[in-house]
Amino acid sequence: MKKGLIAVIAIIVIIGAWFWMSYNKLVTVNESVDNQWAQVEVQYQRRLDLIPNLVESVKGAMGQEQEVFTALAEARTRYAGAASGNDKVAAAGQVESALGRLLVVMENYPVLKSIETVQTLMAQLEGTENRVSVERTRFNDQVRLFNVMVKRIPMSLIAGSLGFSEKIYFQAADGSEVAPKVDLQLNK
Repeated sequence: MKKGLIAVIAIIVIIGAWFWMSYNKLVTVNESVDNQWAQVEVQYQRRLDLIPNLVESVKGAMGQEQEVFTALAEARTRYAGAASGNDKVAAAGQVESALGRLLVVMENYPVLKSIETVQTLMAQLEGTENRVSVERTRFNDQVRLFNVMVKRIPMSLIAGSLGFSEKIYFQAADGSEVAPKVDLQLNK
């Protein structure tokens, strides 16, 4: 009788310990999935913070240059259309003024920095998208690990009884296979 009671108690303790360890493993992996999704959201937030700031910076740089180029083109047109000497002097002054601003821009942007700025914008966007992609992949890896655990017997019995269910994988939205167009035109 005593050996039978000890055996029953030992079996109950073993099952209890296994149940406890299984629950703790489910909680740990579930938290890993949640943590990984938080990392995806951190990269989404980085994207949301980065894109408008970079686009506005590029627009600012391009806007300054566009203003200079527009002023230069208008001054050249005025000079070419000037009928009198006074008109040509006034137009030449406008050309010199526009050229002076262009030289300031070129000093500030020795290799036409607007192109570099656009390249920087694209590199930053690419880097951000790569980070998002990496975090999404890691998230899906954690989801796979959790889903396999929740589906396998005997863990599936414990998971179901404790309210753990499959997680949803991140999937690209419909139409995401088409690359978005970046339009930095200022004259809209």
